[in-house]
Amino acid sequence: MSTSERWSAPASEVLRPEPGFRFAAADAGGTPGWRGDKDDVEDHLAKRAAHLSDLQERLYAHGRSGGRRSVLLVLQGMDTAGKGGIVRHVVGLVDPGGVQHTSFGVPTAAEREHHFLWRIRNALPAPGYLGVFDRSQYEDVLVARVHGLVPPDVWEARYDEINAFERAIAEAGTVIVKVALVVSLDEQRARLQERLDRADKRWKYNPDDLDERVLWSVYQQAYQAVLDRTSTDVAPWYVVPADKKWFARLAVTELLTESLESLDLDWPPAHFDVAAETARLAELRP
Repeated sequence: MSTSERWSAPASEVLRPEPGFRFAAADAGGTPGWRGDKDDVEDHLAKRAAHLSDLQERLYAHGRSGGRRSVLLVLQGMDTAGKGGIVRHVVGLVDPGGVQHTSFGVPTAAEREHHFLWRIRNALPAPGYLGVFDRSQYEDVLVARVHGLVPPDVWEARYDEINAFERAIAEAGTVIVKVALVVSLDEQRARLQERLDRADKRWKYNPDDLDERVLWSVYQQAYQAVLDRTSTDVAPWYVVPADKKWFARLAVTELLTESLESLDLDWPPAHFDVAAETARLAELRP
């Protein structure tokens, strides 16, 4: 079975929610579209990694040659959903020199003085780069909504603001890949317990995560609104089950590969006389 045949359909089709999709009912332990099992993943990823790396290098080369295209991967998910693992194991497959990674935490005092999209705009990938947002502008319609950090009329208006913002950056040349990682309550409990049990993982543990866990059902409603209000043709959402880490990483690898393939980039042409430079180099032999 070939690399492409491992998927029953393109990941971008399988993982894009259909009308009527209910986020709270998503199967966090599923492997939608994948025809193999965990044992098939290593060989598949080895093949896709080489292809993904080549595609990303072509994007970077175009950026260095005046091209305006870029790719932005947006990762959202509850605590322990595996955003960091995606960055290490998927984004880590490409040359880090062509990656711009930003992890958005609680806004600083300086950031709060600006429009909520100000810090997002400042972190957008430059032409030729793969940008990665670990959390994003969606914190301002998730956390802000759940915790009542701003009045309802403020966070309600933000959905349309985000759509307009994403449409503008897409028109400017950025392909946006938005991934909502879905982890189950049981799996989150297991991952939090592992952080408590293992000395090498305790640095990841945050007591506030338990306070957020209490608000699980409220977050599910907030995520549903995000999918309903901000999944557009220029910036669709993909829902990726994340209880099986190997599948989540596999799925995001495929989504990134598809997005880079959609650019249809060849190597940029030389902006100099290749024959003349070859002759000059030959003359410099000792």
